[in-house]
Amino acid sequence: MPSFPLLESINAPAELRALERKQLPLLASELREFLIESVSRTGGHLSSNLGTVELTIALHYVFNTPEDRIVWDVGHQTYGHKILTGRREAMSGLRQFEGISGFPRRSESEYDTFGTAHSSTSISAALGMAVAAQRKGEDRHAIAVIGDGAMSAGMAFEALNNAGVMDANLLVVLNDNEMSISPPVGALTNILARLLSGRTYNFARRAGEKVLGVSPSMLELAKRVEEHVKGMVTPGTLFEEFGFNYIGPIDGHDLDVLIPTLQNLHKLKGPQFLHVVTRKGQGYKLAEADPILYHGVGKFDHNAGIQGSSKSAGKLSYTQVFSDWLCDMAAQDERLVAITPAMREGSGLVRFEQEYPQRYFDVGIAEQHALTFAAGLACEGLKPVVAIYSTFLQRAYDQLIHDIALQNLPVMLAIDRGGLVGADGATHHGAFDLSFMLCVPNMLIMAPADENECRQMLYTAYQHNGPSAVRYPRGAGMGVTPVATMQALPLGKGELRRQGQRVALLSFGSMLPAALEAGEQLDATVANMRFVKPLDAELVVALARQHELIVTLEENATISGTGSEVSRVLEEAGLAVQVLRLGLPDHFIDHGDQAQLLATVGLDTQHILHSIRQRLAQIDARN
Repeated sequence: MPSFPLLESINAPAELRALERKQLPLLASELREFLIESVSRTGGHLSSNLGTVELTIALHYVFNTPEDRIVWDVGHQTYGHKILTGRREAMSGLRQFEGISGFPRRSESEYDTFGTAHSSTSISAALGMAVAAQRKGEDRHAIAVIGDGAMSAGMAFEALNNAGVMDANLLVVLNDNEMSISPPVGALTNILARLLSGRTYNFARRAGEKVLGVSPSMLELAKRVEEHVKGMVTPGTLFEEFGFNYIGPIDGHDLDVLIPTLQNLHKLKGPQFLHVVTRKGQGYKLAEADPILYHGVGKFDHNAGIQGSSKSAGKLSYTQVFSDWLCDMAAQDERLVAITPAMREGSGLVRFEQEYPQRYFDVGIAEQHALTFAAGLACEGLKPVVAIYSTFLQRAYDQLIHDIALQNLPVMLAIDRGGLVGADGATHHGAFDLSFMLCVPNMLIMAPADENECRQMLYTAYQHNGPSAVRYPRGAGMGVTPVATMQALPLGKGELRRQGQRVALLSFGSMLPAALEAGEQLDATVANMRFVKPLDAELVVALARQHELIVTLEENATISGTGSEVSRVLEEAGLAVQVLRLGLPDHFIDHGDQAQLLATVGLDTQHILHSIRQRLAQIDARN
């Protein structure tokens, strides 16, 4: 890696604040180049971090961090922040097992004041910090840095509404890059876009200054009139109605504008709102041209750019299976509509949007709204399919229960990233969905073991006249080619995949390959359970009567998961057979390679075998 002499002299923000202003553009240049070099070697979020280089430098230069608190919304734009706060060398282990996180973590650094990775939490957290400082008599600032995509979430506006009636020292910085992960949607985005593209307004302003400049009194009058007019055509009106002092928009890449503006705001009391305009991928032409492609990247040659496809050779990802099924199903049924909360690319909806634009709805980062919106569509006879990550479904649990399940509406959830997802870590693992959905009445829940089973389960869920969910993992499956013909599976029926003795392994979803491998070595019975709810109680009871040990395997929390449901069924049947429940433990699991993480929690084949043999030894000792 090339040397970065100025950047390498900065190991804490205090050293940054000791620099002369004229040195900061060079620091920004070095930081940007370091980011490109570093992320190309490790993978991670790139375009969002390139867009916040100058903003990061300016915030740490003006504010006395960590005494002043900076809360970064979502957190995938904090690599520059990490580098400037003593973690430059640690970037070589970014998002790797036992390395630093790709998001802010309170346990990692005192400069990471709040753990973020889910969107739109920064204003609420920063407001809490500002009010706490006020209550404790501490003279410090709290700064929330939030993107325009994250501003589409209701939680951000709930926080603004609360903050505007307080006099706490809160600064909200709207990092407006006209881009979340997918293209931004919604009325607020349109307001901001119109403002930035308003050449007529800006041309008229400049022309007016030129004409009226000969008369200072007339120019001053015009400026006052302009302030009133501006309030009717800029988003400042919206935020000032919330009680904020609105400043902007300003160029988020111009340190000569950013720093004086922030210094002025530093002197002000009460809720302040600064609107900065940045560009995702700034300074790296390939990322500027395609910020979505370069949003989250694997390792790549930063000179040549991202080349080709990262798909596993010969295998479809589960996301691709869903994408193909969705378009095939839409061709058969015009009632089908698809909904995503701002995850078009990640959830596999690009092709659907292209082929069925009138039936595609990106509701922005608004998971709660997505589910209730789907419920409203279902009330009127449409067939909504909500494509959502497991970790984001958590944010709409009340809507799932109250608006969908309670009314028994035919809303289908296509739940991507179920189980461990790898480098994004604890904030993005789909560890809890089976547990929190199992207790909800009226739910149909399925977990496919391979690509074809996923396609058939999606069809089964779509045909179901009630709430349904198909939960599948990140990445490729077993290499089973999906069959074009779609057939509904018998509801609540699993299948035997291997007949053995003593031990019966009940596999749910992604655990089947490991279950089959362990079954071969143990000569154990293996069942692919398919349905999480309704559970195939008949099969469970039959296997319990034929075996000494029942083993449940799930890539989900063991507490209140499928193993607990199996135990409940056996208890109600009056069977005292031993049950070994293997799944995700009762702690948050860090980031790392998926296979590596499965081994650390005991869900690879060797650890499964060890756990079973240990339990069998206990059974034999009792006998």
